[in-house]
Amino acid sequence: MKTMWVDSHCHLDSYDDLPDVLANARAAQVKTLLAIGIGEGPEEMHRALDLAHAHPQIFATAGIHPQEAHRSTPEALARLAELAADPRCLAVGEIGLDYYHLENPEIPIQQAAFVAQMKIAAAVRKPITIHCRTSELAIPAAKAKFGSADAWEDLLALIAEHWTPTALPGIMHCFSGNQQQADRSLAAGFYLSFAGNVTYPKSTTIQDVARVAPADRILVETDAPFLAPGGLRGQRCEPAYTALTGEFVAELRGISAEQLAERTTENFFRLFPSARAM
Repeated sequence: MKTMWVDSHCHLDSYDDLPDVLANARAAQVKTLLAIGIGEGPEEMHRALDLAHAHPQIFATAGIHPQEAHRSTPEALARLAELAADPRCLAVGEIGLDYYHLENPEIPIQQAAFVAQMKIAAAVRKPITIHCRTSELAIPAAKAKFGSADAWEDLLALIAEHWTPTALPGIMHCFSGNQQQADRSLAAGFYLSFAGNVTYPKSTTIQDVARVAPADRILVETDAPFLAPGGLRGQRCEPAYTALTGEFVAELRGISAEQLAERTTENFFRLFPSARAM
């Protein structure tokens, strides 16, 4: 039996050569892809779902990225609610908090958009996929803007207040936190999804988490076209590279790539059982 992978987070609407990208994914045994529906802003949230309706191996999300939180108007949120109700839209996301870029919206605006979208996901009873980026490595001006605020602390507090009571799960996309943040995410019902950055030599903290995370709560992803793994760093990433990240995580965990592929695929379809039937 051939190894089959799921790319649990990729931005497919960014490719001009999508047929080739999908062919490469198939050749690498990446059989299922979750296309993230954020586009370049709320007016493009639908693009991933359009792809999901056109390609049976693609499923979609829809959401307003925290960098676009200032554009989460009542009209945009109403449109998100419509998209989220579509059966091929598996989750709301990526949503969350980003205290990294200087031009990002102010913290209260980001938090309000995050809470509003959690409410939409709860209403349609679907998981959320989370983006969280701190200001730890930001430029000095961004550090000054966001001050002592900690994106992880703020994120987990908002999840505890607005999401945990729903008893719905979610994904910590491109997990880049430490063990304590991983433990708190797992306790809140989230899966940890590892992207190409787990393969980078300096990513020892992420690697430590990937090594010991519960086997039934891990996923792999590309975040394509970003974060190409290993020796491909700096190049355009593709869903086909899911296998490269998966092989690295498998080695960390002391298991075969086939075992890791089987486990993460099963995890994906447990998280999104409706996808199995489509």
